[in-house]
Amino acid sequence: MDTISAEQAARSGTLLIVGNERSGHGDADQFRTLTSQVLNAAGREHRFLMVAPKALKDTAIAAVAEARQRGGVVVAAGGDGTINTVVQAVLGSGVPFAVLPQGTFNYFGREHGIPEGIEAAARVLVDARLKAVQVGRVNGRVFLVNASLGLYPQLLEERETHKQRFGRWRIVAICSALYSLLRSHRQLNLTFESEGARSQLRALTLFAGNNQLQLERIGIEQAHSGVLARGELVATVLRPTNFLQMLGVIFSGALGHLGAAHNVQSFAFRRLTVTPRRRRRIKVGTDGEVAMMDTPLVFEVAPESLWLLTARAAEEGT
Repeated sequence: MDTISAEQAARSGTLLIVGNERSGHGDADQFRTLTSQVLNAAGREHRFLMVAPKALKDTAIAAVAEARQRGGVVVAAGGDGTINTVVQAVLGSGVPFAVLPQGTFNYFGREHGIPEGIEAAARVLVDARLKAVQVGRVNGRVFLVNASLGLYPQLLEERETHKQRFGRWRIVAICSALYSLLRSHRQLNLTFESEGARSQLRALTLFAGNNQLQLERIGIEQAHSGVLARGELVATVLRPTNFLQMLGVIFSGALGHLGAAHNVQSFAFRRLTVTPRRRRRIKVGTDGEVAMMDTPLVFEVAPESLWLLTARAAEEGT
């Protein structure tokens, strides 16, 4: 699908709404009802493809094929993890993409001015414009918000366990993170290679950021220097700490000054190869989802941009 066809699809194409039926903490029937009310009032053809998590990948692939054939738009309904799975199928297809945020933090949607309310987000689909969005990759797996190894993927797994037990609320996620951070953790011996330079570092976690909103919220200096707009990513490394130092890191992050913490180091890159010592495979988190990957790990900016439907008002303000 070329740019002209993508723009036409964004204006009037069928909206294929692919979602995880378990995302968020709202009512699935209410989500369908409110979304349909907005789209029907605008005369916009749409179809819901809300499925169980195991079927999400195949459903997204089928939706992309249909959108290419019919000149439609693939819409991801869910949190950042659901959005990531759908983007895996969309990227490189030329098919326009949109989101109806239904997750806990919704960093991707908020970054691009997409409201978290069901009806407000649906109205964006009715009157939107296309925007080229940068996508990150690690060993071929895409990420829109972040990718990580070490402590952070462990935090994500424990957060999911706590959400299933106590509910999918932000306060649960925050308390789970504090619980995970204050425990002892295994260190990683990492070798970095970027633009011909090679270095070694011990770390608790490596976090590659591709979302300006998230980087700004935690206080990473590069978020304010236009790094992402220049086609780069931001790596943040948390070096080994003791209990008191970790309290300082948490306090700095809560105040939005994580980058100033003594044990935190960050830098921009376009392509970064990371080799954990004595690890052939390692857990890697991408937009809230955790999977095992072979090493070395290659973090980079994807050569293709994602064509995102975003609010006209948000776009005109940039």
